[in-house]
This record gives sequence, C-alpha cells and structure tokens, in this order.
Amino acid sequence: MATKRDFYEVLGVAKNATDEDIKKAYRKLAMKYHPDRNQGEDAKAKEAEAKFKEIKEAYEMLSDAQKRAAYDQHGHAGVDPNMRGGAEGFGGFGDAFGDIFGDIFGGQGRGGRGGGRQVFRGADLSYAMEITLEEAANGKDSQLRIPSWDACDTCSGTGAKPGTSAKTCSTCHGQGQVQMRQGFFSVQQTCPNCRGTGKIIPDPCGTCHGQGRLKKQKTLEVKIPAGIDDGMRIRSAGNGEPGTNGGPPGDLFIEIRLKKHSIFERDGDDLHCAVPISFTKAALGGEIDVPTLGGKAAIDIPEGTQTGKQFRLRGKGIKGVRGSYPGDLYCHITVETPVKLTEHQRKLLKEFDESLTKGGGKHQPSGESWTDKLKGFFGG
Repeated sequence: MATKRDFYEVLGVAKNATDEDIKKAYRKLAMKYHPDRNQGEDAKAKEAEAKFKEIKEAYEMLSDAQKRAAYDQHGHAGVDPNMRGGAEGFGGFGDAFGDIFGDIFGGQGRGGRGGGRQVFRGADLSYAMEITLEEAANGKDSQLRIPSWDACDTCSGTGAKPGTSAKTCSTCHGQGQVQMRQGFFSVQQTCPNCRGTGKIIPDPCGTCHGQGRLKKQKTLEVKIPAGIDDGMRIRSAGNGEPGTNGGPPGDLFIEIRLKKHSIFERDGDDLHCAVPISFTKAALGGEIDVPTLGGKAAIDIPEGTQTGKQFRLRGKGIKGVRGSYPGDLYCHITVETPVKLTEHQRKLLKEFDESLTKGGGKHQPSGESWTDKLKGFFGG
C-alpha cells in the first residue's frame, strides 16, 4: 500500500497556515487538477485525477478544526476512518466540497442541493495598454478592440442546424451532471457525454459548429483616471470571456504601462529631470527656465553652483489617483564642460585658469580637502 503524503505538503502550505491560507491553496490546486479541466483517457488526465483526489482529501482534513487537531497530534492514523468509526469520519465533506466548487466554478446544485446543469464563470482577460506620462498625469478616454461572442445568426443561437433541434442528454437526463461513487461518499461530476450542457446536438450548425455563438470584435470605451501609474490595473467588469451554460462573464483587466519620457522620470507622484547648464552660468549664477508638465518654470541658479545640485519645485509633480496633493519636481543640475574650443577661447581659458591658481584655494570649494585626502592616502 502506498504511503500517504503529508497533507500540508500536498497543499503546499506550512503547518501553521491559517484557514484562509489552506482554502486559497486548495482553490488554486483544484482549479488546476479538476477532472472537468483534464478530461480524457491519457496518462496526463489520470495523473490529474489522482492528484485531485489527494488534494481533496487533504483539504477535507485540514479545513475541519477537529480533524486537523487530530492529524497534527497523531498523523494519518488520527484521521483514518477505519480507526475512527468508519464513514462517519468523513461527515461534512459533502458541504465543504460543494461550497468550494460553488465558489470556483460558479456551479449550482452541488452535493445534492437541487441538481441542474453546471454553470461556469467566464475566464478573465488581460490587456496591456501603453500611455505617455502626460496621459497618465491628466487622464484620457480611450477605445479598445476586444474579442466578444455574439449569437449565431444561422441557428439563432441554438447551435443546431436549421430545421433541427438539440435533444436531452440520455446519460444525465438533462441535468448536466452524473453521480460518481468514490469510497465512502459520492460526488457529482460533469456529464462526460454532454459536458455539462444537459443537451446533445445531433446535427450541429455549420456556421458556429454547434456553439451557438461566433467570435467577433467589439469596441470598448475605457476611461484612464488622472494620476494612474505604471503597473496599475483597470477592471472592466463583465468584458472577459463569456460564461458557460448561462454563467456570468469574466472581467477584463487593463494593465497600464508608461512609455519612457524624453525629459522626466517618474517616482511615485514625484518627477525628476536633469538640467544641463554652462559652467559660466554655474559660476556667475542667474535665472534659467526649466520644463514642467504644465509648461515652463523659472529657478534661480546661485553663484558657484556645482554639478549634482538639486532644486525642488513643490507641487509640480503628479497628483496620484489616491493622492490628495500633487508631488514635486526635482531638477538635478549638470554643469557642462565646453567642447570644440577655438584657439582664442583656449587662450582665454588658460588665462582664466592662471588667475584662479593665483587666487589660491578660495576658488575651489573641494580642491583643498581633496589635496589633503591625497596626501594622507599616499603618506605625504
């Protein structure tokens, strides 16, 4: 007899996991290995079925406070029904199974609660939208072309060839589900013959091939809120894939991606930009214009400004979607070294440099400290 794996290991959670952690782990694994999503007779389908049974048992034990306590204390022996009064050790699992899969698949009538066709929620869709920094700051109205499903005009949405009609499935008698007995309990599974629809279409429509709908494109109006940032998502409810058997549609999630800007870099609600100035302007000082998202702004450059000096313009950043006030704009000064000098300019610079040298260290704010550091480094 094969040795059972640890229930916590099966669900991929720690022994101190909360009930919510256990439920989330089970949902994720159940979605992946559920028989409805792994149909067939191949090895992969059989492996998925085995794993589904394993995680189902692990969840049944760990989601029940008493059973979990018994398992933590005695291991598998503490929850073995052959050692705990037979089938009653499984009491309540039908409800847990029905509740979880009602949440996951949107099903109705699980666990003998009324029967009926299985209803599945449509899948969510994701769309990446690139916008400029200006569009992110100010917001915009945009249009998207997304896939949609419309009723087939040929068969009027029935899926059957004109002049014919669908018939009730003889396997599930129109319920869309069949009961399967597994050990001490029985569960309802999707009918393998009609795949949960409760109907069989002997003569499918040649246009939609029995689906009753056709994939088309539709235009969706999307409002991009002002202040949105890179990586944020906008949810458009009901614009995902359509559901099955009357199930609700999924949602469309629009992920925002900011294009690289030629001047600004965004950091939350703040903006940063590099501002190059001539070394003459840096030495003498003066007023310069700097760009902002709202136009130009003037800043005063103090005499003797060095590279790396930062100027902060309050409120010239971006007001985030959840912010009460706009961020700031930080201007980082870069002193440019002149290039492609003429002979006359070279002569003037040499004369200028000689005059600086005669003036001593007072013209070089970092020069003396740098010289002292070098002497100490070389042992001078």
